[in-house]
Amino acid sequence: MVSSLVDTHCHLDLFDSDEVPALLARARAAGVGRVISVGVSVESAGRAVGLAQTYPNVFASVGIHPHDAPQVDAPAIARLKDLAQAPEVVAVGEVGLDYYRMRAPKHQQTEAFMRQIELAAGLDLPLIVHCRDAYDDMADILARTRPAKIVLHCFSAGPDEALVFLGLNCYISIAGTVTFKNAATLREAVGRVPMEKLLLETDAPYLAPQPHRGRRNEPAYVRLTAAKVAEIKDLPIEAIIKGSALNADKLFGPKLSRSEP
Repeated sequence: MVSSLVDTHCHLDLFDSDEVPALLARARAAGVGRVISVGVSVESAGRAVGLAQTYPNVFASVGIHPHDAPQVDAPAIARLKDLAQAPEVVAVGEVGLDYYRMRAPKHQQTEAFMRQIELAAGLDLPLIVHCRDAYDDMADILARTRPAKIVLHCFSAGPDEALVFLGLNCYISIAGTVTFKNAATLREAVGRVPMEKLLLETDAPYLAPQPHRGRRNEPAYVRLTAAKVAEIKDLPIEAIIKGSALNADKLFGPKLSRSEP
């Protein structure tokens, strides 16, 4: 088996608990050695930590999604901080801005994001950032706050936006959307992202890559994304797997690398 893949962003807590062992077995068979299960609320962050404490190659991230920005109050921050003490927690996220759904006003999203940037800084953890239709405001916030370690998860914009965020020292994480027929602009962006700043993810159970589009996604399918990125960059898939795994270790630190098979 070649170097193992890392699914740096999925939501294992959205699967039935009795499905998880088989799901992780399929991932391992596809060459996926490690998985980060990402929280989007206090409750889901708690479930992510529980999964990470149950399965040795699962890790957790704790945060509140911009859709639920009004929930980011002092008790919620305190609870996230408490959850983050678990050794399996490798990041704060999924946090950020979403102007596509706009389920919370911009000012509330910004305030919630800023509080969680502060949380990550205080914990010395990287940020897993959600950004949809909010690239200008996101770039402005990151330029002002300068978090030390950031990944834009499920990047969906073009090369111009990618260059802006690369200039802010962000990692760029690519999901199965890169395989979609209508994703030419994203594929152009992937071609411009240097290998040392590129990560891979599924965002499972969402956004299954071709040929599974429209069905439920799962961590095993990150290999299909790796194959598409290899095609775009004209590199062997082994180079994409190895490079993205090294990047995951650099971003998320020794807690993630401790269980590398």
